[in-house]
Amino acid sequence: MAMASSSSSAAERLALGQPLSDAQLARWNIDVDAQGRGLPAGRGSVAQGQRIYAQTCAACHGDKGQGNPADALVGGQGSLATAKPLKTIGSFWPYATTVFDFINRAMPYNAPKSLSADEVYAVTAYLLHLNGIVPANTVLDAASLPQVRMPNRDGFIGDTRPDTSNVACQHCPPPAAASTQ
Repeated sequence: MAMASSSSSAAERLALGQPLSDAQLARWNIDVDAQGRGLPAGRGSVAQGQRIYAQTCAACHGDKGQGNPADALVGGQGSLATAKPLKTIGSFWPYATTVFDFINRAMPYNAPKSLSADEVYAVTAYLLHLNGIVPANTVLDAASLPQVRMPNRDGFIGDTRPDTSNVACQHCPPPAAASTQ
């Protein structure tokens, strides 16, 4: 906190910017961690997500997430150990909350942060369904999304290659069991 106050006084001294209120700052405090801390209120179903995806995502990612012109979002399961891995939501991403976080922050590409929380939950549900991770009747919210187990959940733990290191964040609980993949 001392840094914020010294930054504020430096900004005032130099007549740069203006201090933010807590309400203004809260609008930008949108990060979501692996356990779901930071998820907003809201909910969305696979069926709702299919409609929203068709309207806001398909032009870049293909009608079923196959990619073109932007990255593929679907497929690639089992490809990470091959010479040509396909890193998609279903093959690479370790946490469903990360999918929500990325969509919420950065999508759609031409209008980031334009989707409501309900729309982001719905698109996330649809993409998880396309990857075979959740059934068609799934409705996601802040309680259910962190419970989704991604296929590559353990793929980022226990990497023993000498050129890598995998230090868990200071706020995350340690993994129950390390896996080498």
